[in-house]
Amino acid sequence: MSEPPLSPSARRVQDALVAAGLPCRVVEHASPARTSAEAAALLGCEVAQIAKSLVFRRGAGGPPGGAVLVIASGANRVDEAKVAALLREPVGRADAAFVRAATGYAIGGIPPIAHATSMPVLVDRDLVGYDIVYAAGGTPHALFPIAPADLVRASGGTVADIALAG
Repeated sequence: MSEPPLSPSARRVQDALVAAGLPCRVVEHASPARTSAEAAALLGCEVAQIAKSLVFRRGAGGPPGGAVLVIASGANRVDEAKVAALLREPVGRADAAFVRAATGYAIGGIPPIAHATSMPVLVDRDLVGYDIVYAAGGTPHALFPIAPADLVRASGGTVADIALAG
């Protein structure tokens, strides 16, 4: 029996993975995983292995081109001051409309690749200690496994210390 076709958002992510030459497979689950804890429970992995994609607004605001993507370990909170220092400009929280315009995806399913606009990408250095991490595949129901080195390469990201101490 064949698997049902992927939703359009998950298909876009799968196509980007294939185009990047990665053997990753996006799987859509019956249960949503909108948080790192939900994703880890669904997959049976550590929360720290969830690569959550978070969008912040760069500078004083402006169009969706003013976004930055931070791919953080599910166990970490992002230190906005560290991100701002790395970018050499202020950053702030982005609302749902800004996130959708910048990425093409709704909050809760943002993948680390295949975005509507180009933006700088920072990858939490805590993710590179794992053999495999898991990222959202375009919807709250879609997830895929990926090696951290492949995640960095496919996203065009820079590995950095972005976690809030504590």
